[in-house]
Amino acid sequence: MTREEKSRAIAELTETLNEHEIVYLADISELNALSTTNLRRQCFKQGITLKVVKNTLLEKALEKVEGKNYGDLPSVLKGNTSLMTAEVASAPAKLIKEFRKKSDKPILKAAYIQESVYVGDENVELLAALKSKDELIAEVIAILQSPPKTVISQLQSGKDLLAGVVKTLGERES
Repeated sequence: MTREEKSRAIAELTETLNEHEIVYLADISELNALSTTNLRRQCFKQGITLKVVKNTLLEKALEKVEGKNYGDLPSVLKGNTSLMTAEVASAPAKLIKEFRKKSDKPILKAAYIQESVYVGDENVELLAALKSKDELIAEVIAILQSPPKTVISQLQSGKDLLAGVVKTLGERES
């Protein structure tokens, strides 16, 4: 690889890192051609980009990114490394978890999710359980709507009783 090709690759990786708040580093080595193709297809279907990268180039790209602290991410850049980016934080972890039902790989090396760094394969379960922004908003809305719904339904179910009480009180005063 020439210096120009290396600098172009570093620039592309830096741009990718700047554009995404969700970055996973995984080891997909030892997957055969069929498994790798299946993994790439699953990534494509779920809106995840998968790219095998050179560790030294990725490390330089991580250094060039401004405004993000990747913490211990460079420490895992050994051996085979694949870069996965997505819009939904839990999508790559769910894909890794599902894919490992049939294979030992991919192995999660590390993940960077909106300023948080997770190092190690033991974090797959935790990351797969993360809720998306839309899921969290839906839960908050459901919680906020719950008390008014309860009050309204109780008022509606007791409207005849309430009307009867008001009528009785009105008759007593006369």
